[in-house]
Amino acid sequence: MMRPEYSQLKECMEQSKKTVAVTGAGISYLYGMRRLKQSVGRMNAGRIFSSSYVRKNPEKFYAVMKDAFLDATFVKGPSTVHKQLAELERQGKLCGIVTQNLDCLHTVAGSKNVIEFQGSFRDNVCIDCGERCCDYQVWNQGHMPRCEKCGAPLMPAAFCRESGAGSDVSRENMRKAADLISQADLVLVIGTTGFRSDEYLSRMRAGTKLVQINPSATQFDQIAGLNIRADAAEALNAVLNG
Repeated sequence: MMRPEYSQLKECMEQSKKTVAVTGAGISYLYGMRRLKQSVGRMNAGRIFSSSYVRKNPEKFYAVMKDAFLDATFVKGPSTVHKQLAELERQGKLCGIVTQNLDCLHTVAGSKNVIEFQGSFRDNVCIDCGERCCDYQVWNQGHMPRCEKCGAPLMPAAFCRESGAGSDVSRENMRKAADLISQADLVLVIGTTGFRSDEYLSRMRAGTKLVQINPSATQFDQIAGLNIRADAAEALNAVLNG
């Protein structure tokens, strides 16, 4: 027999004309992605995420990215939750995803309308000439990606603080996230504690329902109309197959 909360979730999604999912690192960590602090170790993260460090140590930077993100993206691949959200979009039950994640796993899983408000490995910039490269596959070559124009290393724009590119990407993506949320009548919050959520959830319309799927308590507990304390894969499976 389906849990009552799953029945409520399924009913909410059936009644919704525009559902948006908001996701965070929880949907990646749950299946084994390493936390950045583990990959950085004793190194200074602020120093690593600088063009000067990357210019001198491109392969060391790549090794940290590979350990923290790229193996999860290109070796392990998307989790069950990533795939379920892609399937919900394919079926017309989900109109988009707003995520704080950098790993591109939603895109790898097949989701089409993904807004990565912190940027991601598909938004890259050359540390020398500033040429932009919008393709996460450049990180799937086994070595540090290089600019086709000048040969210098590429960095995710989100990390390239000196150039200002990361700020530009973040502002534009946050605007897109807020616009998408403003159109939703149902928002699913999955695997996030709410990092920078005020910047987009403030655009929710009056009457929009918010459903949280998270095993642990978060800042969304007080504003969610429905809190589902369960594994997201189990809850979404009930929507897809229940």
